[in-house]
Parts: sequence; C-alpha cells; structure tokens
Amino acid sequence: MAQLAGKVAVITGGSAGIGLATAHRFVAEGARVFLTGRRPEPLAAAVDDLGPAATAVPGDVTSAEHLDRLHTAVAEHGQGLDVLFANAGGGDFTPFGDVTPETFDEVMAGSARGVYFTVQRLLPLLNPHASVILMSSVAGTLAVPGLSLYSAAKAAIRSFARGLAAELGDRGIRVNAISPGYIRTRPGQADAEDFQAAGAAATPLRRVGQPEEVAAATLFLASGDSSYITGTELFVDGGRTQV
Repeated sequence: MAQLAGKVAVITGGSAGIGLATAHRFVAEGARVFLTGRRPEPLAAAVDDLGPAATAVPGDVTSAEHLDRLHTAVAEHGQGLDVLFANAGGGDFTPFGDVTPETFDEVMAGSARGVYFTVQRLLPLLNPHASVILMSSVAGTLAVPGLSLYSAAKAAIRSFARGLAAELGDRGIRVNAISPGYIRTRPGQADAEDFQAAGAAATPLRRVGQPEEVAAATLFLASGDSSYITGTELFVDGGRTQV
C-alpha cells in the first residue's frame, strides 16, 4: 500500500529542487499535494508535471496574506492536513562586514520567520497525528564563511522543531527538522558547481547528494514509519556533519 494514501500534504517552495522532488515522491505514494512558490510559471509547470493530485497555490511564505490564501485553499479541500513540509527559504553568501539590517531581515524572514508562521497559520488544519517537517541545513551546525546569517536562521529552525514538538505532542502531531548537506539543486551554475565540488571533497561519501535522496528521507518523516520520532534533526548529508 502507498505510504501516503489518502493523505493531504503541503509543500512550500515546491516548484523546484528538493521541494519538487519531494512533491513527486509524495504524489507517487498516494498524497494529495498543495504546492506553493513565489514564481507562478515554474509552479504551474511543476503542477502540470505532477498531474491532478497536485494543486498550485502561488505565494510567498513571508506574506501573511499569502499564508491566508494557502490556508483557504487547503481548508476548502475539506480533509484537513496530514503532512506539512515547510521547505521554502534560502540565502546567499554575504560576508559578515557586508550584512545590512535589510539583509538581516530578508534572510531571517525567508528562512526562519516564514517557516514559523507557515506552521502557525496552518496549525488549525493539522489532523491528529500529522507530521510537520521543517527544512533546516547542515549550515545550522557547521561554520561556513559568508553564511553566518543563513546559518543562524537554520539553527533557529532546529530550535523550532524541538519547541513545537513539545507544544504539539499532546495532539499526536510530530515535528522534525531535516538538514541536507551539499545537494545538486542548481546544475550548470558555475558558482554552485564550484561550491558543491568543494563540499563533495569534504564529505565522507565524496559526492554531493541528489534532491531525490532528500525527498526519500522526507517521506520517511512524513509516513507512519517514523510514528515515534519527533523533535529530532535528520541529517541527509553524506556524513558531512557526523564524521
């Protein structure tokens, strides 16, 4: 039997990379998936590729209005929410001396505040025993020059997973963080290729990961196979943070 048969899932940042790979895996396992993304055209293309089990809800998780729109779309489906993968977020290399208050607010909004308030806004829809998965990163554990701000935001995600797991456990809702390492999400971009080549050299498995490998781990946290796991951080990093 499909692992997510009859389940309803939301994936933020679902139009590309890890989010899209996870959407494909969830649909293959029987889920009805709502995808968000800031760019309407790639989001529409993703939903076309996924088929009738997927619905696009364009929007930015840093916008309360857009989160309200997502809430309405899922509520109108009428089955509540079983899996929430708060995946949207990101950040670029910025040396510490170049960080401005505006940069600080932008990164924290996209990679921390957006995750926090996505969960809060969709909380009334979460069914008993739902699974919430928060996208963190090995950057929340490792020190990477130029990523101090992004790393701090991802470390906050790890803390959110603990706190929300404690608060929501009485409803049987599980909350976990997933922390990918160097994942091949932007093939062909020279700066990304150079960064990932250096990352692969520092990874025990001596390669970067694929989005589908993170999707497989996310499916585990979404499914009943992880029914007694909450408040934890699952590293999908080829051993980068562990060895």
